Amino acid sequence: MNSILTITIGITLLTSLIIVVRWGSAICQGPMPTSLFAFCAILFTSGLDVGLIMFPLTEFPVYEQESVYQFANPLAIEFGMWGCLVWAFYFLTTFYFCKVEPRLKLFEIPAVKFINNSVIIATCAFTGFLFLSYLPTYVDGISRAGQYGLVVLVVLSAVISSTDVKYVKILSLASTWLFFALIAFLWTNSDMGMNGFFTSALNLQEYFSNAHRFVAPLSDHHAFYLFWWFAWSIMIGQFVSRFLSPMKTRHLLLMLLTVPSIPIAVWFSVLYHYHTQTLILTDTVKLALICVGIVFVINSLDSLIRLYTVNLDLTASRMGHPQYVLANTLGMLMLITLYQFTPFKIEWVGLIVIALYTAIYVLVFKGRAILET
Repeated sequence: MNSILTITIGITLLTSLIIVVRWGSAICQGPMPTSLFAFCAILFTSGLDVGLIMFPLTEFPVYEQESVYQFANPLAIEFGMWGCLVWAFYFLTTFYFCKVEPRLKLFEIPAVKFINNSVIIATCAFTGFLFLSYLPTYVDGISRAGQYGLVVLVVLSAVISSTDVKYVKILSLASTWLFFALIAFLWTNSDMGMNGFFTSALNLQEYFSNAHRFVAPLSDHHAFYLFWWFAWSIMIGQFVSRFLSPMKTRHLLLMLLTVPSIPIAVWFSVLYHYHTQTLILTDTVKLALICVGIVFVINSLDSLIRLYTVNLDLTASRMGHPQYVLANTLGMLMLITLYQFTPFKIEWVGLIVIALYTAIYVLVFKGRAILET
């Protein structure tokens, strides 16, 4: 599978480069354009989940110990898993759904539509299952009943938020500001100051001098991340492209490669200071991490729920709000519970998405989509 992943990443990055060179001046715009900040907030909070908040502190020690990661420091490795180049996947799918899909109409083919929505629903439930599985790691001493109760609350909140796109926008903006507040809180709580921050952040330069190494999977763990990004890319492209304000294609790529990566870099630099200085996380800090992480999960789920219900024309306005909330909440909770008894892996979803990428390439090369200059 890693060979398939490597080839696909190479083709994806090459395609992004060709698009920018050939159609760099083409204007991309979604049907529901919003402000640039709102678009970035929707992209950032919909395309990331609780892993961004919780994973780094548990993964820094792993990157210190395993030989495959010794070419760079743990902060640079962690940034390579989440930042910069991997956002090119989202650029490609956002461009596709803005400029190509309206003419190609691949996702209106019944079989493709079924596969696409099945992938969205499966990934949505898998995200909830991961949250359920990792809750004991995030919340010390949480009971089984507490785990399920919190998951029910998260799913219910996401379904309610998905009933109206304005709620999705509001939650995305609020989550973004909460994330900035969390960074400021941990920064001041650590007494790192500007010197401590820049000392930590300087470690990121080892990512940029080794960026080429992240094009192919470094390990099974890195492959998991890359498949995860692919699994989400087709869905996030569908969702966020709807809110894109008019901008040139080259500016879209530049924005996606840099804007989300800046807060990620700042956040990881603060966390890396906690790691290198072996600072103890107080109960207040842990609570702040958990609360913001939960909001990120709700953001991810409401985007996916909104996407598949619109695609299937099972919206709240059509079904009625009570029926919509009840059906989606119960259905999602059932799938999350069933995942405990299945060997489902996010890598499988990534492979299906790669197959969709392949179908798109084949149809484009057959001339069924002609891009305007």
